[in-house]
Amino acid sequence: MARKLSHQRVTYVLPLPDAPGGHRLGVNGLTVDRQNSILYSAGRDGVICSWDLNVPLPSSSAPKDTSSPDQKPSPTGFKTQVQAHSHWINDIVLAQDNSALVSASSDTTVRLWRPHSESTEVPERIGKHTDYVKALASPGSHATWVASGGLDQKVYLWDLNGGGEVLNINAGGEDSTDKGSVYALGAVSSVLASGGPENVVRVWDPRSGKLVTKFVGHTDNIRDIMINQSGDTIMTGSSDQTIKIWSLTAGRCMNTLTMHNDSVWSLYSDHPDLSVFYSSDRSGLVAKTDMRGSADPDQGLCVAALQEHEGVVKVVAAGDYVWTATPKSSINRWRDVDTTVGIEQPPDPDRTIDSATAPATPPEKGPKKIPFNAVLQLSATSIIGGSAPTLNSSEPNLETVGLTLPVHSQPEETIEGQHGLIKCLMLNDRRRTLTQDSAGEVVLWDLLKCIPVQTFGKRHMDDVESEVNTVDSIGHWCTIDVRTGRLSVILEPNRCFDAEVYADETDLPPSDLYQFREDQRINLGKWILRWLFAPVVDEEIRRDSEYRQAAIARAEENARLNPLSTSVPGDDIPRSVGIPISNPQQRTNLRPSSDFPASPNVGFNSGTPSSNYLSTSMQSNSPFPGFEPDTPDATVPTNSQPDGGSSSFSSNDYFSKRPLAAPQTDNDRSLLSPPDAASNSGLSQSPAEPDKEERKKSLFGKKFQMNFPKKLGRNSTDTKPQILEEKAEESEISSIKEEKVYEPNLCGVVDRIRDDYEEFLATNPDRDLETALLPSSEDETPRLEIPSRTAVFIQEETGDTAVASDLYRGSVGRIGEDLERLKKSIPHWLGELLLKNQIPFKEQVKVAFVLKPFDDTLPPVVKPEPPAPNGAPPGNPSTNNNGSRLNANRMLRTKKILAYVAERIDPANPDEPTESVMPPEEYLELYCQKMVCSSLILCSQSY
Repeated sequence: MARKLSHQRVTYVLPLPDAPGGHRLGVNGLTVDRQNSILYSAGRDGVICSWDLNVPLPSSSAPKDTSSPDQKPSPTGFKTQVQAHSHWINDIVLAQDNSALVSASSDTTVRLWRPHSESTEVPERIGKHTDYVKALASPGSHATWVASGGLDQKVYLWDLNGGGEVLNINAGGEDSTDKGSVYALGAVSSVLASGGPENVVRVWDPRSGKLVTKFVGHTDNIRDIMINQSGDTIMTGSSDQTIKIWSLTAGRCMNTLTMHNDSVWSLYSDHPDLSVFYSSDRSGLVAKTDMRGSADPDQGLCVAALQEHEGVVKVVAAGDYVWTATPKSSINRWRDVDTTVGIEQPPDPDRTIDSATAPATPPEKGPKKIPFNAVLQLSATSIIGGSAPTLNSSEPNLETVGLTLPVHSQPEETIEGQHGLIKCLMLNDRRRTLTQDSAGEVVLWDLLKCIPVQTFGKRHMDDVESEVNTVDSIGHWCTIDVRTGRLSVILEPNRCFDAEVYADETDLPPSDLYQFREDQRINLGKWILRWLFAPVVDEEIRRDSEYRQAAIARAEENARLNPLSTSVPGDDIPRSVGIPISNPQQRTNLRPSSDFPASPNVGFNSGTPSSNYLSTSMQSNSPFPGFEPDTPDATVPTNSQPDGGSSSFSSNDYFSKRPLAAPQTDNDRSLLSPPDAASNSGLSQSPAEPDKEERKKSLFGKKFQMNFPKKLGRNSTDTKPQILEEKAEESEISSIKEEKVYEPNLCGVVDRIRDDYEEFLATNPDRDLETALLPSSEDETPRLEIPSRTAVFIQEETGDTAVASDLYRGSVGRIGEDLERLKKSIPHWLGELLLKNQIPFKEQVKVAFVLKPFDDTLPPVVKPEPPAPNGAPPGNPSTNNNGSRLNANRMLRTKKILAYVAERIDPANPDEPTESVMPPEEYLELYCQKMVCSSLILCSQSY
């Protein structure tokens, strides 16, 4: 199977309103730094937070604080946070003596953050999988590596000092299956264990990567793994509601614990022998198990320590406290349960006491004992209350066991999170989006200005949509998602230029609309990209000016030192900078811009200095003569003059925009054409076209011979652009010298332009060197003030990864500082847009329709269809040879169709002044589906 080619895309994330620190979505990872009394948390929002606990946390071997539970510690304080990943964070571990924090994410990367460093840089990437990374394991605080496992069925060992991959293990082994993903990891210096939906625990040698053994016994996904310090005991928690204890020495399962009645999601222990551990499940129950002093784990004590309202994804403990993470953005702190104080005696059912006459029992002194109904049975063979020496010698009767009640039902403290976005909906105008957060708040966003526009409170999103949505029909140009609790906008190169909007339909201030022509359109993708990367454009213009000055000085010096080496420029020498061809594979035909006329038989080869060049350029200050490479990723030159039309529109489309100063020109009629005329137009036409003057006067070539009057202000002198076909023989191709290959990024775009400068100056040292940078002007893409906190990502998608990987991460406010990094990350298609205002070529989408008089009360606009031969249905495109079916750009306004109808039924009088002509939309109506269409409605909206 062929590998899918990679491509780069741009993603920008709209900033949320300023709020205190904390997570926006559910928390997936927790870990505690005992030395510094810091809690680290990581969640589905891709954020890592650090919290100052303000409580003493003795080491696991130190005695616990026996102070009164009523003495409340200081509240937890927010310390700092970092947006470490662009997708969910699934696990975190501390490493290198708690100076580094390693995180694993669904963005397929493993990153290392040094929270005590003053650097504000994004955490360093130390490893990468090809699918979601689900689990991490560290062999100890002094280890030099960390292990990661993911859905790609791989377990990697990564060097914590940035040395990359240390070891690569195929977690599925030789009998790898579709269920070989890794969901759980455990590690010590001598043993590494992995587990997942295959229900098998595999034990590996972390030095060689060889399989030591595997344990079979679970019947559902293995969710968590712990290994004791000596490396001979493994504990696993599974979705089959059991916790199993495996012995590496015996090579089998020693005990199966069944105190949970739901899927076990998390295990935690800081005891070197795992004799004291915590376990949590999907129902929200957290159990504490103490097996110290018991010959058999089944005889240990298990207590229902606390009960959450949702499933507990992660549980950690330190000192006298336990912290739990749930699908919510908050973190709860609970008082730990002391399992050494004993269990209260159960009530005796045979004993009846008159409560009125019985003397009051004085309260017992000392620590409060564990309620009997909070004790859990470890397994079917275990004894309630266990056999720990601290327990009361009398064994409770199993028949007295009733409903289990956890020791704690309310947390001691809640570390509050924020409300992240959980739903989004794109409106029909493709510029606004509705979102709803976890609190139910509905907000309307502007995707171009990157700001919230309106807040609707806690309402149903569907109700708000019906109020604010429009009947617009704009092309899809971006993808939106809220997977990290923020609104992300993804721009793919094959579709981000598909949407246009009329300038008079935007919310630009009236003072700015005067610079736009009537019915001028603005490309949404070009608009936002131009101002997201505005600092890049400004800096490259400055550098380009400096380079040209230095290049001119070098050329003049060379000409002075070697006056005979420079030939006198003639007609066969370039008079301006041309467009080079990057490599032989990309060398194809050159074609002129669709916005300017070209002579049919003029062509050139940029690899040969003696080739002919067009003497006219696209613009007065452009060094390029209006040509572009016809490559697979060829770009279409766009206008820098004040027009809004897309450069990809065919010149034969009726009413397409051309960058001319006149309000309306002959291009207005080109948006409307019969299917066969459209199919022969644009890029498919031959350079030498017969009857050119005759076709220039005809709307549909040979089908309709009709001169358009001056009624709509058209210019009959406009010529039709021709496409230059350059066919090279094999001998010519083989004789061409090897062309320079440019990098597919912004560096390559700049290098190509500078090589053109040098080539031009080598043959024209006495000529002015005009800039080749032609970014879009504010007449085409009005200025946008984008918030500086708007995050910007440049990502790459390849066929061997599940999600796009980040090539660049920054913000609008930092783009100017990151130019050197961006030059390697900005893809070629984006560089061509920013510096040359060129976009990848793509065939435009048209709609087909038929114009007929209403109830036959007006003369026909087009010839009626002939009878269908052989009983074929009328209107069949295969029998429609008279042009009754018309094609138009989907963005065509109906008033242009009305103007076309007016010309056909009421030709203009050349002697009549144009000022006295009534606009067609004032006396004509267009019906579609028996409904009157507004003059400003789009052609695509009528369907």
